[in-house]
Amino acid sequence: MLVQIYEISSPEEARALVDLGVDHIGVLVGDGAFPRESVDRARLIFSAISPPSKGVALVLSSHVRLIEHVISELRPAILHLGASTDLLTPSVMQQLKKGRGSLTVMRSIPVFDDKSVAIAQSYDGIADMLLLDSHRPGDAQIGALGVTHSWDIDRRIVESVGVPVLIAGGLGPDNVIDAITVVRPTGVDSKTKTDKDDGSHTKDLQKVKRFVARAKSLEA
Repeated sequence: MLVQIYEISSPEEARALVDLGVDHIGVLVGDGAFPRESVDRARLIFSAISPPSKGVALVLSSHVRLIEHVISELRPAILHLGASTDLLTPSVMQQLKKGRGSLTVMRSIPVFDDKSVAIAQSYDGIADMLLLDSHRPGDAQIGALGVTHSWDIDRRIVESVGVPVLIAGGLGPDNVIDAITVVRPTGVDSKTKTDKDDGSHTKDLQKVKRFVARAKSLEA
């Protein structure tokens, strides 16, 4: 069971997550349009991540030139595209991937009703993996709400696509086992529910440790 944790704010935090067995260590990257975005900070954080853990660059923007800049500057192990699907379409993603055969791309999929299944299918085979997340209509980005959504829809998506699927949306140590049991994904993602409670957007390492242990306890 892959475990992905957002959002990492320092090299020290990244090294701590490597030690806890986190597979995907996520950093928010951009031009400052969204809070806490920084290409320079991401470069420092990625340099602190050692195998088998991988760095994930999350870009919430739909601007192609910015995404291309992130790719060229950071060369991330995984590029995670989190813009709303009406702003960053499958055809645009195909163009982004052209000539970048070694680039692994994760695409966020908004889960809100039955239409989400068709949206996920439209990226199947274009994205290398999908991340299913909660979404508020009208938002330019997907996720970061700290609330759950329908795991039954998640399960339908997992069963209808060929690429690996991670699930997100309000997942923490207290509900990750239930989510995995229902959905049977390739991996799970946590941000809000493994943060400290002080609003600093830094990680509570004890929460992360419990999340990792409980998620991976189901691997057998």
